[in-house]
Amino acid sequence: MTTILITGASSGIGEALAKAYAEPGNRLCLSGRDETRLNAVATQCRDAGASVDTAQLDVTDRDSMRTWIEACDDAAPLDIVVANAGIAGEADEDAVRRIFDVNLTGVLNTVHPALDRMLARKSGTIALVSSIAGNRGFPSAPAYSAAKAAVLAYAEGLRGKHGRDGVTVCAVCPGFVRSRITDANDFPMPFFMEADRAAATVRKGLARGTAKISFPWQMRLSGWLMRALPSGLGTTLTARLPEKGS
Repeated sequence: MTTILITGASSGIGEALAKAYAEPGNRLCLSGRDETRLNAVATQCRDAGASVDTAQLDVTDRDSMRTWIEACDDAAPLDIVVANAGIAGEADEDAVRRIFDVNLTGVLNTVHPALDRMLARKSGTIALVSSIAGNRGFPSAPAYSAAKAAVLAYAEGLRGKHGRDGVTVCAVCPGFVRSRITDANDFPMPFFMEADRAAATVRKGLARGTAKISFPWQMRLSGWLMRALPSGLGTTLTARLPEKGS
């Protein structure tokens, strides 16, 4: 049996990943804020033959996250953990702080309880979901891009730190993928992907142990270019980008 834990599983990539892994012999541990949507996802996954446990949790609650993740691991050792939960929208300071709480602290609250267990048994894969936006600070979404940049750098550092410890750490950097975040965007989204296609790409990358699962390739290339640009030029080019939805 393969056990997969996914946060933010009630919509977007998290939901699509849950469905991608939903098959006989797999056990899914799914969390999300929207209990109704989460239960609907769980039902579909059970119908596909998977064993499913759900928890309505806020990833910013450190103690609750550790308790849940350790309970999941006690029931059956976690093989794959995907720290996926995230939000957007930067209308005011409170919203900005909430982005860092969810998109960065929430990732830490997911990663560390699982990492402790995986290091002890020298086995497991952890995926930290960043974004193409993590390659450069976007004037249209400074908090979102900053939090995702931190997630990307942390994933890269953890991979190097624990590369010989039997634990594989992967960064996931999607471009525009259908989700509640992109549904709120009212601007063109180049190379837009449906969530099921994105999930298939992520699953394949995790199976291979790919260090940075960045997609689609056009956005991967643009991410590399954004990272390589001089700071002044990069700011000029990104200054006109529209703001992300909330």
